[in-house]
Amino acid sequence: MASIPQFTVLFLYSTALSVLGTLVVSEIPQERAMPRLQLGEYTPAKLEPTKQREEPIGQQELKVNFYATTCPNAEVLVTQEMKLVQAEDPTLMPSLIRLHFHDCFVRGCDGSVLLDSGSGTEEKDATISRNLRGFSTIDRLKKVVENECPKVVSCADILAMAAREAVFLGPRYDVETGRRDGSISIDNETYTNLPPVNGSITAIKCLYAKKNLTSKDLVVLSGAHSLGVSHCSSFSYRLYNYNGTGSTDPTLNNTYAEKLKQQCSPNDDNTIVKMGSGNPLMLSSGYFKSVQDMQVVFNSDEALLHNKATRAYVDEQASATSSQKFFNDFSQSMINMGRVQVLTGNKGVIRSVCTDYY
Repeated sequence: MASIPQFTVLFLYSTALSVLGTLVVSEIPQERAMPRLQLGEYTPAKLEPTKQREEPIGQQELKVNFYATTCPNAEVLVTQEMKLVQAEDPTLMPSLIRLHFHDCFVRGCDGSVLLDSGSGTEEKDATISRNLRGFSTIDRLKKVVENECPKVVSCADILAMAAREAVFLGPRYDVETGRRDGSISIDNETYTNLPPVNGSITAIKCLYAKKNLTSKDLVVLSGAHSLGVSHCSSFSYRLYNYNGTGSTDPTLNNTYAEKLKQQCSPNDDNTIVKMGSGNPLMLSSGYFKSVQDMQVVFNSDEALLHNKATRAYVDEQASATSSQKFFNDFSQSMINMGRVQVLTGNKGVIRSVCTDYY
């Protein structure tokens, strides 16, 4: 998820950020020239037919290989270009996942997060969106596809394909395509549609339910927080002034809290830290062990322990000897999220330039 992207991002107009919008990557030390995401014995998720989810807004029109006849090389072109992008800047990968999360949660997966009139009133202009990255990459991918198939493939679909490639760049799930682009983008809508990082599990579940996503989708997609980094300012309230008490959040592991304090001073708006304990460029089921041990930066991560279903999944993955189930579940939940409030058929438009209004 989100720059895990990350999604830094502020919520409630200045103090919190999106669960899925925290995949922020800006200055990760590059331990390797071109890290690849090794998924071990990962096998692609078995795709659940769209009709089983009973989506109300035309999602049944999404399908794998939607462009098989109109632009048969679309996915190949995106895959090839994404490999070049990763080689040039691997820190962009979590940010592209986060960008897709943000797009789907605000207005549905319609590419509205990409729109930019220059008026300062679009989704990307909201305070909560201030650290979104990857816009130029989507423009780059769109241009490559447009050169072969003008005005055929939507920006929303290209963003979904890019997010898939950003996670796996190797074994990968099938992306359902057929989305069309929206023509509305409103900054204030970000504040009411993105799950709050400091929200209760009840509040977060409610927002997911409004998107027709389940508790399992919630906990699985939260696993994207193994990716990326976050600014200290997004969680420093947990270190220095939790709930206005002037003390540390008691749900934080004491050793972990002290480690974070060494990296993040009060009122630090610039320092970034890894959101997980592993490589911030690699999706990892190790996130769930961190949740179990209360060594996570966001309250929304710790909140997963306060619901029977989400806690059961955390415990299962924290003790798992293989990441295969998590990777399969993550693939399916990404597919589920990609179905949220899409525009299909004769709804929406196909933009030639992803930032421009049609």
